[in-house]
Amino acid sequence: MASYDLILKGGHVIDPSQGIDAPMDVAFSGGKVAAIAPAISDSDAPQTRDVSGKYVVPGLIDLHTHVYWGGTFLGVDPNVVARRSGMTTAVDAGSCGANNIGGLLRHVAPLSAPRILAFLNLSVVGIFADAGRLTIGEAEDLRLLDIKHCVDAAKANAGAVVGVKVRVGASSTAHLGAMPLHMGIRAAELAGDLPVMAHIGAGMPPRIEDIVDPLRRGDVLTHFCTPKSNSPLTSAGAIRDCMLAARERGVIMDIGHGSGSFGFKVAEKMLADGFLPDVISSDVHAQCIDGPAYDVLETMSKLLVMGLPLVEVIRAATHTPAVVCRHPELGNLAVGSAGDATILDIRKGPAEFTDSIGGKLMGDRRFVAEGVVLRGAWWADGPQPA
Repeated sequence: MASYDLILKGGHVIDPSQGIDAPMDVAFSGGKVAAIAPAISDSDAPQTRDVSGKYVVPGLIDLHTHVYWGGTFLGVDPNVVARRSGMTTAVDAGSCGANNIGGLLRHVAPLSAPRILAFLNLSVVGIFADAGRLTIGEAEDLRLLDIKHCVDAAKANAGAVVGVKVRVGASSTAHLGAMPLHMGIRAAELAGDLPVMAHIGAGMPPRIEDIVDPLRRGDVLTHFCTPKSNSPLTSAGAIRDCMLAARERGVIMDIGHGSGSFGFKVAEKMLADGFLPDVISSDVHAQCIDGPAYDVLETMSKLLVMGLPLVEVIRAATHTPAVVCRHPELGNLAVGSAGDATILDIRKGPAEFTDSIGGKLMGDRRFVAEGVVLRGAWWADGPQPA
């Protein structure tokens, strides 16, 4: 009788959570990682995949997506995103609130090959703005912000709901400024001390300081390389004191690329000053799935080309987002962990990248997804070797 269901042979495993960066075989059984070793016999499994010359990493986790497909204007099909990026877990970042989280978890998630987790929007209706026709922010009316409803929905969907999302800025909270963020923090506390993901709005009010200063250890600041007026950099190009203090107290810094929230010049300055991202996420939605964000793998490629070390790029899309979500079974290839893995190649050759404001970056390589293991099985409909 075979010991395993599937073996990945000959790949180079990078698992930052375990400090592994070496040639290893990985075996799966019963939907989980069953073994990881320099050599595992082919005869021990009915299915073996030769991944020689490729990187095998824990299944990619995109911490900031909008995958309430068909439920909101911004929603995209998680299967489409996963097929091209190798993403195995999509974390929806506030598309839904207490009144419609069931739609995401009970109608979209069952049809999605990658697993779906969610930050619950403080607003009971989630994000309902569209491409310019409806510009009302979901958090600019106190009648839509209900702490009790948020807490009850988070507790009722514990495990799938991993935190509370508040978009803070002129287009989402308007005259309420940072007040909804303080409400979201209280809701997160009452729901089981969950993390809050705070979105830095493009415009004021409020100031970036009013968004960053309330955040606690383990909370997530998304769009932290925004090129807009609420930039993390002063007019002199220095990192703002509020950003330095936030990092010191353990706030998680998330790329959250999106259609308007990532600028190469800001990111280059942050990297040059040693202010590295904790998480690399795409903020993929209907207005950026075809560029400039595309998906988490494209965003990872940009950071790789900008000089972030390979191991740190992988960590920021695997182990760290799993820690943020409090799902220790994800983001690693330890024996007994969820049987998710992404097979990557780094394709050499000229590559052009675009940020959220049209800036260009020329590179000489990019990531390409060449296979996915989901729940211990090769995903036949996923990305395939070239």
